[in-house]
Amino acid sequence: QVQLVESGGGLVQSGGSLRLSCAASGRTFSSYAMGWFRQAPGKEREFVVHISRSGIYTYFANSVKGRFTISRDNAKNTVYLQMNSLKPEDTAVYYCAATSGTGYTTREGQYDYWGQGTQVTVSS
Repeated sequence: QVQLVESGGGLVQSGGSLRLSCAASGRTFSSYAMGWFRQAPGKEREFVVHISRSGIYTYFANSVKGRFTISRDNAKNTVYLQMNSLKPEDTAVYYCAATSGTGYTTREGQYDYWGQGTQVTVSS
C-alpha cells in the first residue's frame, strides 16, 4: 500500500507560480513511477505529467510543456510539480498518483494509488 498526500495548492494570479508536493508513505516509493493529473470543474480528469522511477525520464502533456517541471526525491519519498507561467485554464484539482507499470503511463487506469487532490486556482 502507498498513501499519497498532496500539498502546495492555492490561489495565484495569472503568470504566477506554484510548487505542488506529493508525499508518499512506505519504503517502496522508488519502485513506483509517478504522475500528476488534474480535473477542472465540469471536466474529466486529465493527464499532466509522468516521471520515471529514477526521475530521469519525464513526459508532459502538451498543454503544460515548457511551463511545468517535475522532479522527485526518492530519499524523501516526495515528488514535486513546479508550475510556472500559470494560466486561468490551469485551474483544477491536482492529483498525484503512483504506478507500478512501465513506460510512459498517461491513462488513469494505469495508476494504482491516488492522493486526495489539492486545489489550484489561477485568477485572470
